[in-house]
Amino acid sequence: MLKKKSNKLYRMPAEWEKQNSTLIGWPYNEKDWPNRFENITDIFAKIISKISHCQKVRVLIRNNGSRKVIKSKLKTCNGRLNNIQFIYCKTDRVWMRDSGPIFIKDEKNKNILSNWKFNGWAKYKNYKNDDRVNFKIKKYYKSKIISPKYKKKYIVLEGGSIDVNGRGLLLTTKECLLSKIQQRNFSLKRNDYNNIFKKFFGISKTIWLNKGIEGDDTHGHIDDIARFVNYNKIFIAFENNKKDKNYKKLNENFKILKKIKFKSSKLKIKKIPMPSPIYIDNIRVPASYLNFYITNKFVLLPIFNDAKDNLVINIFKKEFKNRKIVPIDCSDLIWGFGAIHCITQQEPK
Repeated sequence: MLKKKSNKLYRMPAEWEKQNSTLIGWPYNEKDWPNRFENITDIFAKIISKISHCQKVRVLIRNNGSRKVIKSKLKTCNGRLNNIQFIYCKTDRVWMRDSGPIFIKDEKNKNILSNWKFNGWAKYKNYKNDDRVNFKIKKYYKSKIISPKYKKKYIVLEGGSIDVNGRGLLLTTKECLLSKIQQRNFSLKRNDYNNIFKKFFGISKTIWLNKGIEGDDTHGHIDDIARFVNYNKIFIAFENNKKDKNYKKLNENFKILKKIKFKSSKLKIKKIPMPSPIYIDNIRVPASYLNFYITNKFVLLPIFNDAKDNLVINIFKKEFKNRKIVPIDCSDLIWGFGAIHCITQQEPK
């Protein structure tokens, strides 16, 4: 009897699995942080420098002129320059989680650079450079590149819209992938995405939460509301203030998650409080502690000069016993509607 061939061709590793490098784009677009841009490059320099102490960082820059200025900033932040590689590649924005490559493993455990289409979150018009990033930088990775298709069409997908445990589970939201607002793929339904995730990420179960948080210009990215911290445990954003617009949304997500089972056992769930609402120029921004990034030795955790910062830092310290928690003040960075996870993209070992 012929053995049925599995359509799980690939596997997407979890973020806490060993990494070879981190990809970050240097910020040039001042319009993303009106009146606050002068602080942004210092934040990027701090993040890059910290990561460089445990793994390689590949930084996308425009030209040799800016390279000198960036190197100087990294030296000031005590960055390990021998662990930082500059790549000349023009970008529109810095959100490499979404426009950069999503790395997956083939059946021989070799890295594959998956190049999903990027369309500016179906919201912004200036995205052409970002959509070309993966082909421009592929020569710096010892990886084959694929451009995923489904029913003969290329697929728009952002890394911030999904989170995986590396063992067959994936988190996403209906708001981001199934809504007709900022619609990425007009022809794809829920079951289509389930099949895509099964084929390209090795997913056996997709967990569909409902909605993201207020102020999120991506319309529902998962990396602000729920993240795997190990294969059977999820940190989920929670709002205790019933008058806040996030209260109902996040409570609904929590109820969905409570019912999910993985290998006949319920998932472990830890509520992470939301910071108090942050408004910049009367606009609410998507501040969330869930937009953290796990490296080989550190967890870079966004904080917001909020009363809950220390509480959350201690929660993370208890969970990530083998990694140092590095709080990064993202009070200005979040004005670009993203934080640490949004600007980083990992390459697995």
